Amino acid sequence: MNSSATTALFTPSWHAELELAYAHAGGATRPILRRHQGPLRVQKHLYAEGPDVCQHIIVHPPGGIAGGDRLAIHARVDTGAWAQLTSPGAAKWYRANGPASQRLELQVAPGATLEWLPQETIVFSAAQAELTTCIELQGDARVCYWDIIALGRPASGERFAQGYLQAHLDIRRDGRPLWHERQRIEGDDGLLESPVGLDGHPVFATLLITGQAEDDLLERCRALQHPVRGDLTQLPGLLLARCLASEALHARAWLIDLWHLLRPTLLGRPAVPPRIWNT
Repeated sequence: MNSSATTALFTPSWHAELELAYAHAGGATRPILRRHQGPLRVQKHLYAEGPDVCQHIIVHPPGGIAGGDRLAIHARVDTGAWAQLTSPGAAKWYRANGPASQRLELQVAPGATLEWLPQETIVFSAAQAELTTCIELQGDARVCYWDIIALGRPASGERFAQGYLQAHLDIRRDGRPLWHERQRIEGDDGLLESPVGLDGHPVFATLLITGQAEDDLLERCRALQHPVRGDLTQLPGLLLARCLASEALHARAWLIDLWHLLRPTLLGRPAVPPRIWNT
């Protein structure tokens, strides 16, 4: 066996799972399940907004995702509970000789709310990243979901010249699709520079939140002043916001300001940013 084959055969990889569940009991949202396998954890639950909203910070101790790594996160929010999940920093997908994957499954019961608000995902050139997200809503369940994707590392002069990003996102309510999306971006693809693609922007971001926004709220969102190219679309029961940006910080600032405007009306609580976002 040659040395390259030996290296490929014995390259270490991380397989990690995290399972979470939340219930409303005793006047508060409480974590009722916190099970992990491998290097995936949540820190101590926090109540920055009082007992109704339980906040967890998801931590991946290795600090990056490489070829062969497989992450799986399952979160369930039971009736009347409100969970907010975020992360302490960017998720980094490293260059690799094989694919790495993350599967996210979120289940939200009637009368429950889930916010999935991680920091950005950086996909290095030559990474092979496969992301799958499935969100199941029941009855009048509410969700606010965002993601921020940075391709390559422009500050270091690295373009997304090799590898690929593959992303699947499905949102269903009572088994019926609200949102169904498939993306595949190849390194050095013409769409990276095309005006009908990313138009030379290495960062793109998406926010999806349940509910119907009135025209005046949409106009206030569109009036936000940020160095991004973004807009919003109201779909039946679901609001979509998207932007292109030159830096992840610009996209994240735009999403946070949108969240400040949208959360009180569509989710029914004033926006209180997690302290971890300021560290």
